[in-house]
Amino acid sequence: MAKITMRHIKGMRFIAETDTHSIVLESDYLKEQKAPAPMEAFLMSLGGCTGMDVVAILQKMRAEPRKFEIYIEGERAQEHPKVYTKVKIKYYFEGTDYEKAKKAVELSQHRYCPVSAMLRRSGAVIEYEIEVKN
Repeated sequence: MAKITMRHIKGMRFIAETDTHSIVLESDYLKEQKAPAPMEAFLMSLGGCTGMDVVAILQKMRAEPRKFEIYIEGERAQEHPKVYTKVKIKYYFEGTDYEKAKKAVELSQHRYCPVSAMLRRSGAVIEYEIEVKN
């Protein structure tokens, strides 16, 4: 079971801690945001989740790219709780095979990444595209 302690620092700034790691989260509510807001951190978690899947799968295929970047945009509902309703992900690769990259992305999106699964189960639409340059 995951265990996290949230400690209030000041204003809308909190530190989230596990036994071994920590991150700072902050809302722009007071107009002095210096750290990611929780919903930004959620999209960062999505990027980390799917990105780590893709790299691990490509390593097993012996097709690790020379360069790999992920660009994510999220649209949120207008009404509270303002959840993500649509997420666009662009996977950008250099120096790998397109078919292998496509397979790795599809496995991540439809089998392995729990963050993607959580978004889909909440009703969000996830669109993704893959670009490979050699």
